[in-house]
Amino acid sequence: MKSLTKAEEQIMQILWKLDKAFLREIVEAMPNPKPHQNTVATLLKILVEKEFVGLTVISRHHQYYPLVSKDEYSKRSMKQLVKGYFEGSFSNVVSFMVRENNLSVEELETLLQQIKKQQNQKK
Repeated sequence: MKSLTKAEEQIMQILWKLDKAFLREIVEAMPNPKPHQNTVATLLKILVEKEFVGLTVISRHHQYYPLVSKDEYSKRSMKQLVKGYFEGSFSNVVSFMVRENNLSVEELETLLQQIKKQQNQKK
């Protein structure tokens, strides 16, 4: 799976939210200042080429829809982040979050309980 630029990711976020949409609807869903319709059309063309987005032709209009789920993209992005910045170790991520005070002891304990619960369900 190829990576996305910030602008491409922004469009994917909108498509994940809308499920399927025409160009006009995508532009309307974008934050202000809204990009020009041609810019969004170009980004959608790139997303189709990268196989992140599919399209259906209805009359003369294209209706776009995601081919890659948000979950699938999130997993891949997290794995790349961990690999690139934390030597591939999720433990290093958690240690970093605790060190930076982004994760409290209570949250860490809750996370540990969730992991244990998931492992017990697999048995």
